[in-house]
Amino acid sequence: MTSIGILGAGRVGTNLADKLASAGHHVTLGVRSPKGPTAAPAADTSPRISYSDQRTAARTADIVINATPGDSALDRLTDLRTELAGKILVDVSNATRDAADGLPGDLCYPGSSLAEQLQAALPDTRVVKTLNTMLFMVMTAPEILATPPTAYVSGNDEHAKGIVTGLLADLDWQPAWIEDLGDITTARATEAMILVVPHLLRRDGFRPFAVSLAR
Repeated sequence: MTSIGILGAGRVGTNLADKLASAGHHVTLGVRSPKGPTAAPAADTSPRISYSDQRTAARTADIVINATPGDSALDRLTDLRTELAGKILVDVSNATRDAADGLPGDLCYPGSSLAEQLQAALPDTRVVKTLNTMLFMVMTAPEILATPPTAYVSGNDEHAKGIVTGLLADLDWQPAWIEDLGDITTARATEAMILVVPHLLRRDGFRPFAVSLAR
């Protein structure tokens, strides 16, 4: 069992929390305005999931997942530098500016990536980028797609990537569906894949999909 802190309790964060808790991990969902450090979860929520403020969630976890909005994540996580020191930070977000219709628009860090910016701002934290090339429901149920999806992994620390790959297995990702692209600079490629997403959403709505590698 691993203690996992998830920053962000929206659809992405709660979806990951439910699946990781069902796999046996203790999960703390870090929210902006919790009712209390041990606020009671909803009736249908796993007893392995607790709630706290985001600073506490980052400080008390072995592994931290960033599921906050990508356009503001850098400032938010830089403020948690002390709490994140020595930790693995799994970044599943994309940093974009919203288009006029509220869907993802231009990249916030063209020629770079949020993951690279986080790694530079948090030198004592091992940042691993993954799961940012799909709709949230595919993150925890990759088998729902007709074609096997791909979870790309980027990061400078091989050991950290190995641990994150183990978490992907707990989310039902098969080894053949996981592609280690290399160091953290490769995250700029997967983050740029977000540019195709608004076009798919406008055409098909929130029908599950992933931007995957076919061989």
